[in-house]
Amino acid sequence: MSGNAGLSDFLAMGEPMAQRPWPRFRLTREQWLELAMHLTIAEWPLLGLWAEPAEVHAAFFEETSGAMAVASLPCPDRRFPSLAGVRPGALRLERAAQDLFGLVAEGLPDPRPWLDHGQWALGHPLADGATHSAPQRLAAEYAFLPVEGEGLHQVPVGPVHAGIIEPGHFRFHCNGEAVVRLEERLGYAHKGSESLMAGKPVAAAALLAGRLSGDSTVASTLAFCRAVEAASGTILPERAVWLRALMAELERLANHFGDIGAICNDAAFAFLLTHFGILRERVLLEAGAAFGHRLMMDKVIPGGVAGDIDAGTVARLRALVAEMRPRLAELMRVYDSKPSLLDRTVETGMVKPELVRRFAAGGYVGRASGRGFDARRSPGYPPYDQLDLAVAVLSDGDVHSRLLLRAQEAAVSLGLVDKILMRLPAGSIAAPLAARSGEGLALVEGFRGDILAWVALAGDGTVRRAHLRDPSWFQWPLLEAAIEGNIVADFPLCNKSFNCSYSGHDL
Repeated sequence: MSGNAGLSDFLAMGEPMAQRPWPRFRLTREQWLELAMHLTIAEWPLLGLWAEPAEVHAAFFEETSGAMAVASLPCPDRRFPSLAGVRPGALRLERAAQDLFGLVAEGLPDPRPWLDHGQWALGHPLADGATHSAPQRLAAEYAFLPVEGEGLHQVPVGPVHAGIIEPGHFRFHCNGEAVVRLEERLGYAHKGSESLMAGKPVAAAALLAGRLSGDSTVASTLAFCRAVEAASGTILPERAVWLRALMAELERLANHFGDIGAICNDAAFAFLLTHFGILRERVLLEAGAAFGHRLMMDKVIPGGVAGDIDAGTVARLRALVAEMRPRLAELMRVYDSKPSLLDRTVETGMVKPELVRRFAAGGYVGRASGRGFDARRSPGYPPYDQLDLAVAVLSDGDVHSRLLLRAQEAAVSLGLVDKILMRLPAGSIAAPLAARSGEGLALVEGFRGDILAWVALAGDGTVRRAHLRDPSWFQWPLLEAAIEGNIVADFPLCNKSFNCSYSGHDL
């Protein structure tokens, strides 16, 4: 195979499978190994890796063309060659596949369990022939990676934290106050989303997709629904497409406003927490008035949206945009004028661009370190292909850059909301889904970054198998790198600047 072959051309050495709109190819073991070798030179970021009881799948993106494709490998002996050595973002996904399906990733650099903490009543619960009658297994002590050096000590944090946040364990190895290594242990929020979706009607499965990570309910449901619609060949009404984008941008605004304030609060500047909290609340109030739910949960549905807006709502949302624009600029001037605040955020928690590229991290984590990837622009999806979308990119990769990225993206989202409201087409808001078998793949930009959804439908239109990959899978590992060399007291600041999802990551 030519080293200059494009992604789809390279994978076409395998057997083409029926997947829309992006192709899937079933490879032999030899072809999978050839793919792994080619990934050492090919600039194809990994979009996701997931499994079925006897098959493993990996999705890739070709940045030059904006194309996506999936490589699949049957695993009759329940084994597959690991891709983590050439795509480090695959590491935790392969560990999760081992836990859930019992598929062994050969050559996996770190074979420790990831989602399975030894508390499940059954090992490999999604494997063929699994039953739920096995006795409870005792939780084994997790073997954190050793760190050698004189004067080192450990600081364990979590999984239970102060306040009402999700569970996760952080093991710090420190020399005095300086962090030598941080190692995360997640999986405490695992809720069996893939198992719960299997066999469900698509409408019921969409409710589960919307609860993968509650702060991204619009984006996660949108990714799932777009995959379902691709699989079933459903064409959406134009008005539904634009209303979905409106909800997605309102969700982005609310989260970015909340995050900026929370970052400043972790740097002991509660003034901006209060004022950005007010902006967030204003967005949520208007979202609730427009769509009947503050988070717009369950308002994106397979085939369209669950409710419409009228002219009065359009006027209120446009007034909100007019109110937010000067207020955002004013608050960012306050941020820029506080040297003591900037001293905490500038050059703190830095992530190198090379590391971001290796893990294919998206969202503000990636764009703050020079990776200008935004799924709304490439590969793109409606209606963003009809909007002039500006993607902000910075290069310093510190807390300050991740905060500025949020502010710049919020300003862009305000403009997008205004454009969407001005150009909102008339017409129906939903279309019926065809009850047919098929596979669909979708990539959607949430406020954290790109969300991948793969859905396989059975002949009666129910979900045979579904997988959603939250952006946090590729961002959590970079937090470990960001805190190295910083002091322990800066971890809350670094952590909030990432604001990864526990629930979205833990499935």
